[in-house]
Amino acid sequence: MTYIVTDACIRCKFTDCVEVCPVDCFYEGENMLVIHPDECIDCGVCEPECPVEAIKPDTEDDSDGKWLAINSKYAASWPNITVKKDAPPDAADFETETGKLEKYFSEKPGTGE
Repeated sequence: MTYIVTDACIRCKFTDCVEVCPVDCFYEGENMLVIHPDECIDCGVCEPECPVEAIKPDTEDDSDGKWLAINSKYAASWPNITVKKDAPPDAADFETETGKLEKYFSEKPGTGE
């Protein structure tokens, strides 16, 4: 098992989770984070830190592995993030929205700043 980040993260991009990760397995895209499944040690400390419940065990990926595939793909190309950053100023506007993958997902890497 590994943990995955789902579309609840898109446009919210809270980074509380990266600060508690003991193995630094989070990677930053322009408008979401992903977890590298080969680096995740399944400790679960990140899951309760996410205020929008975007982090789930891959066994709860109710999209037939789509989110595990997305996390794997983008963790290989996006920069690693290990320090908490401020959420986007409009994050609260997107916290409860659904279907964000189709509407807002960006393949661009994060800024690394």
